[in-house]
Amino acid sequence: MRRLFASRLAGLAVLAVILIILPFVAPNAFYLDILIAAVGLNLLIGFAGQISLGHAGFFGLGAYGSAILTSTYGWPALGAMLISASAVGALALLIARPILKLKGHYLAMATLGVGIIISIVLETEVWLTGGPDGFILAEDFSVLGFVLAGEEMWYWVVAGLLLFTIWAALNIVDSPLGRALRAVHGAEVGAAVVGVDTARVKALIFVVSAVIASLVGSLFAHYVGIITPEKAGFFKSIELVTMVVFGGMASTFGAVVGAVTLTALPQALTIFKDFEHMIIGAIMMGTMIFMPRGLVPTLKEALNKSVRDLSERAR
Repeated sequence: MRRLFASRLAGLAVLAVILIILPFVAPNAFYLDILIAAVGLNLLIGFAGQISLGHAGFFGLGAYGSAILTSTYGWPALGAMLISASAVGALALLIARPILKLKGHYLAMATLGVGIIISIVLETEVWLTGGPDGFILAEDFSVLGFVLAGEEMWYWVVAGLLLFTIWAALNIVDSPLGRALRAVHGAEVGAAVVGVDTARVKALIFVVSAVIASLVGSLFAHYVGIITPEKAGFFKSIELVTMVVFGGMASTFGAVVGAVTLTALPQALTIFKDFEHMIIGAIMMGTMIFMPRGLVPTLKEALNKSVRDLSERAR
């Protein structure tokens, strides 16, 4: 237990150092927003084993909720963000019980349907959301008179929230809730037999991941200054799921690595232009074939094996 705690503390420390160095390379806070959303979704997919193909819908609702409340109705930014997150949490709780009774492909299709409905509403209700053209925020993000503005300031705020989210996720994983999530993922019937309220556990983590997505969406809207329906669309949801699977399900740091890799990779491959998407697709296929558990768990296992082999040879 102490070794696990020490390794996670070391992981947080390494991430903190990277975040301190990162502004000199890529000071864009948008990349960190995606990381936070991936960490939240990993709790649902990686640890609870519940797929969601419509999670970008919650991201979009948080973004539009904050944008509309601040720009149209004059709400303070922090209050708008919290109210939007509460509304998204209530919606997630309302649909969680019936949807999470489903399994496999049926669950995937149900969550996809939720995401599509949200995306359609955001695109068609032009009087409220601005429709396909998007919604422009007229107010800066301010708390008690302190205005959050500028790339550097946004970066440090979102970096701090990323570290806090990862710390909170690691604590959830180590809590009784985390053990219940792993039990549901491993054998739901067995978990129910030993007294785990599986419906409650799945609904709770669904709500938590939806609220995280909503908060990230609100931050994104205020940071960028404009939000469009495509941010709540199917491809955004697939992007989030791919980050979790690629980095390593049931690995909090794996979700971070997956999000970083799949965000930075297209930028690094722009020199190949016409072959960019083909190369990304080939990398993804190769990873899933040769590292089906994801990047971080596979590399961690290989490293541990190397250390054990060296220890045995030293004896």
